[in-house]
Amino acid sequence: MTRSDANPTYRRLEQYEPFLKLAVPALLALFLVTLAATAWVQVRETRKDTLIDAVGDIDVIASLSAAKLGNHPAPADKAAAASRLSELAKTMPPSALTRNRTLHLVDHNGAIIASYPATATAPHALAELLGDAQPLALFADRAGVMTIKLASGDEGIATVRSLPTSLGQIAIVQPIPRLLEGWWSRTIGHVSLLGGTILVLLGLGIAYVMQANRAQAADEVCEKVRDRIDSALNRGRCGLWDWDIGRGRIYWSDSMYELLGYERQDEFLSFGEVNTMIHPDDQDLYTLAEQLASASTSLVDYEFRIRSSSGDWVWLRARAELMNDPDDAASHLVGIAVDVTEQRRLEEKTEKADARLHDAIEAISEAFVLWDANNRLVLCNSKFQKLHELPADAQLQGMTYAEVMAQGRPPEVQHQFVRAQNQDVGARTFEARLQDGRWLQINERRTKDGGYVSVGTDITALKRHEHRLVESEKELIATVLDLKQSRQKLEAQTHQLADLAERYLDQKAQAESANRAKSEFLANMSHELRTPLNAIIGFAEVMQSGIFGSLGSDKYEEYCTDIRTSGEYLLSVINDILDMSRIEAGRTSLKKQAVEVNASVHKALKLVSEQIKGKNLSVSVDVIPEDIVVTADERAIHQILVNLLQNATKFTSDGGCITVRTRQAGNAINIYVEDNGIGIPAQALHKLGRPFEQVETEFSKSYKGSGLGLAIARSLTELHGGTLRIKSQEGVGTIVLVHLPLTEATNADIALADAAA
Repeated sequence: MTRSDANPTYRRLEQYEPFLKLAVPALLALFLVTLAATAWVQVRETRKDTLIDAVGDIDVIASLSAAKLGNHPAPADKAAAASRLSELAKTMPPSALTRNRTLHLVDHNGAIIASYPATATAPHALAELLGDAQPLALFADRAGVMTIKLASGDEGIATVRSLPTSLGQIAIVQPIPRLLEGWWSRTIGHVSLLGGTILVLLGLGIAYVMQANRAQAADEVCEKVRDRIDSALNRGRCGLWDWDIGRGRIYWSDSMYELLGYERQDEFLSFGEVNTMIHPDDQDLYTLAEQLASASTSLVDYEFRIRSSSGDWVWLRARAELMNDPDDAASHLVGIAVDVTEQRRLEEKTEKADARLHDAIEAISEAFVLWDANNRLVLCNSKFQKLHELPADAQLQGMTYAEVMAQGRPPEVQHQFVRAQNQDVGARTFEARLQDGRWLQINERRTKDGGYVSVGTDITALKRHEHRLVESEKELIATVLDLKQSRQKLEAQTHQLADLAERYLDQKAQAESANRAKSEFLANMSHELRTPLNAIIGFAEVMQSGIFGSLGSDKYEEYCTDIRTSGEYLLSVINDILDMSRIEAGRTSLKKQAVEVNASVHKALKLVSEQIKGKNLSVSVDVIPEDIVVTADERAIHQILVNLLQNATKFTSDGGCITVRTRQAGNAINIYVEDNGIGIPAQALHKLGRPFEQVETEFSKSYKGSGLGLAIARSLTELHGGTLRIKSQEGVGTIVLVHLPLTEATNADIALADAAA
C-alpha cells in the first residue's frame, strides 16, 4: 500500500524488473567483449605496423649501404673490412642500427669478413647466419626484405645486397623479438589498462547482480511476510483497514475482500462506497469522522454490520488507532476488523438456551435452586419460591442465602434423617417431614465451580407405599421360616449328590485306566502285526516283480497285486492305530525346530501326488508370506498336512479342486485345506476328530480308512498349542483350518488352546 501510494510507477517498473536484471549483465558482457576485441585488433595492427616499419627501415638501410660500398674495391683483410663497415655505420642515423640490428660484410666466397656491431659469436659464413636453403643467399637483391628463420632458431627480418665492384655482399639482419620489445611494452600497458577497466566493470556488474539479488530477496521476504499476514488474517477471519481521512479513501487488505466476498477493483475504496455498505441502524463513518476531527477520541473500538457480496449482514468489530503519517502529514485510522458474526449468533443461541433452561426448570414438579460458589442464588423456579413463601415478583438472582431467606421463611421440619449409603463426595441426600404431613426428599450436589444445586421432591406417596411394604415384610418373615425347613431337606439331598459324585469320579478313573490299557494293547498289537505284514508285503512285491521266475499265470500276478495293495492298506491302518495309541498314552515327544511352511506344504503334496493324478484333481497353493517359519516338529507338521490332503483327495470326486492356503494371524499362522468334495452333514461334524469316528456306517461305507486321520491331525495340532476346526457343507465341500502359534507354545498356551477347542 505504501509503495503504491508513494510511487505509482513502481508496479510498472516491477513488471520490467526481470528483463532489466537480464539486460544489464548482458549489455555489460557485450561491452566487455567488444572492448576486448577492439584491444586485440589494435594490438595486432600495432604489431603489424611495427613489422612493416622495420621492413621499410631495413630496406632503406640496405640500399644506402650498398650504394656507399658498391664503388669500393674489396678490402684487403678483415681489419680493413671492419674499418670500412664502421665508417659506414657512422654515416647513418643512430636509430638505424638499434635493437640488435647488425650489418655483415660478405666476400665473394660467402664468408663474413666483418660485422657491425662486432661480437665474439659472429658467424663465419652467410649460410650460418641465414641457413643453407634461404632464398636471400641465392637471389640477394631480387629477394628483397624477408622474414626468415635464423640459424639460432629465432625469427628475424633480413635482406642481402650485392656489391658489384668487390663481388661481395652486405647483409642486414634483425631478430623479431628484439624488434617487438617496444611493441610488447606498449601492449602490456594497454592490456593492464584494459584489465583494470574489465575488473572495474566486472565489479560493478557483480555489485549490480548482488544488489539485484538482495533486492529480490528482500521483495521475496516482503511477499512472504505479506502472504503470512494475509494467511493469518484469513485464518482469523479479520481484515486490515487503513483510512486516509484527509483524502477520503480507505485501503482494505486482501483478507478483508475475501471475508466479505468482494473482488478488488482498485487499490483504494472511496469513503462513500464503504459507508453505503454499513447497516443504517449502526454508527456510520460520517459520525466517526466527526468524532475524530473534533479530537474527542483517537482510539476506535465498536461493532457494526456490513453487507457482504451475497447480501448478508456480517458483524464486524473494528479496533483502530488514529496515526499521523510523517511522509504526507496526513491522518490515518489504522486497525483491523474482526468477524464476530459467529460470536453474535452464539450469544443469541445462549440467550435462547437460557430461556429454554428456565422454562424447563419451571416446568418440573420439584423445587429447584442453583447457588454459586459464593452462596449466591443463580436460578430457581416458582416451586422453590412457594416452598419458602417468597414473593413471585422478587428479584432474587445474585442474593446470598441469608438475604433470600430474609424475604421469606424456611419450612418448619419436624423430622429429618440422612441416607448415608453410597453418597458421592460433595453430595447430600436427606428426607424431611413438614408440618402438613408431606415428605420431601432433598438432593444437594456440588457443581464444578464450587456451587451446589438443590432439588426438593415430594415423596409423600412413596412414604405411604413404604409403610405398606413394612407390613408386607412381616408376612414375608413367616414365609422365610417355611423356606428354612425346605432348605434342610435340600441339604440332605446335597449329601446324596456328593456321594454320587464320588462314585462317578471312581468310575471315571477306572474308565481312563481301561482306556490307557486299550491304547497300550493296541500299540503292542500293532507292533506284533507290522512284522509279519511287512514280510507279506515284501514277498508279494518279490512275486509280483518275478525276480525268481514267472508265476505261470496272469491271475497269480493279479493276486499278488491284490495281496500287496491290501497289505499296504492294512499297514497304513496299523500305523495310524500305533500313532493314535502313542498320542493317547502320552508317549509322543515333539522335536521342535524352525520349519518352513511353504516347503512342508509342497513336500506333503508330493507324497499324495499319485492319488491326485489318479483322480485328475487340480491343486492350488497360496502361501502368504512365502518365507514364513513356524517353530514345530517337522514330522508332526508333515503328518498333519498329509492326513488332511489324503482326506481331501479321498472325498473329492474326479476332476475336483483342492486348495492349500496359509495366512499369518498375529503371532500365529492359519493353514487352510479346502476341497469341493462330497462335504460332511452338519449333524456329523461333532464326531469328526474323535478316534475311529467316521461319517459312514459299516453298512453304507463306500470309502476306506480307519477314521484316525483327523484324530491324529487334531491331537498333533493341540500338542503344538494350536487348534483344528472343520467347516463343511454337504455337496459343496469342506474347509479344515489348522491354527498354529509361530513361536514355541508354553504349557499354559496349550491348556488355553484345549479349553478353546
